[in-house]
Order: sequence, then C-alpha cells, then structure tokens
Amino acid sequence: MTNLILAAVAALVVGIVIGILVGRSGQGATLRQRRAEQQIEELRSEFTRYQAQVNEHFMESAHLLRRFNDAYRDVNQHMARGANRLCNDEDWLEELGQDGSGRLEHGSDENSEPPRDYAPKADPEDKGTLAEDYGLNADGTKRSA
Repeated sequence: MTNLILAAVAALVVGIVIGILVGRSGQGATLRQRRAEQQIEELRSEFTRYQAQVNEHFMESAHLLRRFNDAYRDVNQHMARGANRLCNDEDWLEELGQDGSGRLEHGSDENSEPPRDYAPKADPEDKGTLAEDYGLNADGTKRSA
C-alpha cells in the first residue's frame, strides 16, 4: 500500500509539474497576444493622429487659398477702380480700340509664316532630320560624315 501511496504522490507531483509547464507556455502565448494587441492599438492611435494632421493641413490650405483669392480679388478691384478714376475715358477707349484692331490687322499678313523649330534644308534632295531614312544612302547603308 505504501508503494501505491508513493506512486499516487509521484503522479501528483508529475501532474503539478506538467500543469505548471503547460500553464507557462499558455501564458507566453497570451503575453505575445497582449503585446500584439498593444502594438495594434498603438498603430491605430498613430493612424488616427496622422489622419487628424492631414485633415488639419487641408483645412488650413483651404483657408489660406480662400484668403489668397479674396486678396487677389481686392487687388483686381482696386486696380480697376484706379484705372477708371485716373485714366481719361476717351483716351483709354481709343487706345483699346487701336490695340485690338491695329495689331490683328497688322499681324494678319497673307505671306506670313509661323516660326519654324528647325533650320530650312540647304539641299533640295535632303529630306530633313525627321525623315525615316535620314543619314542613309539609297541602298540603306549609313552615310559617312
């Protein structure tokens, strides 16, 4: 019977040791899970803070652009009022009439040609640098310089 009691006590001790080991391994997983949840929560708070910064940036940008547009409108109105008040209306209208029609009529010459972004060809047989066979002989070989 003493052997039976010793076997029972040994089994109890072995069971307690196994329980402690299993419990600690479970705690490690739980600890890792808590750390992961904490990191996720930190990332969420950082992301929320970033979103708030982005929203604040664009709200301030919109406010500054609105102020810029208002200032531009005020300057434009100031210049228009000054032009109306300080310029002689007859001279102003006459100059506007001359500028508009005179420049257009003067610039519309039938022989005028738009400016070129390339040099004219010196050789009439030269097809120009944009031709597919530029720099090639008639047989397709490269011309020597």
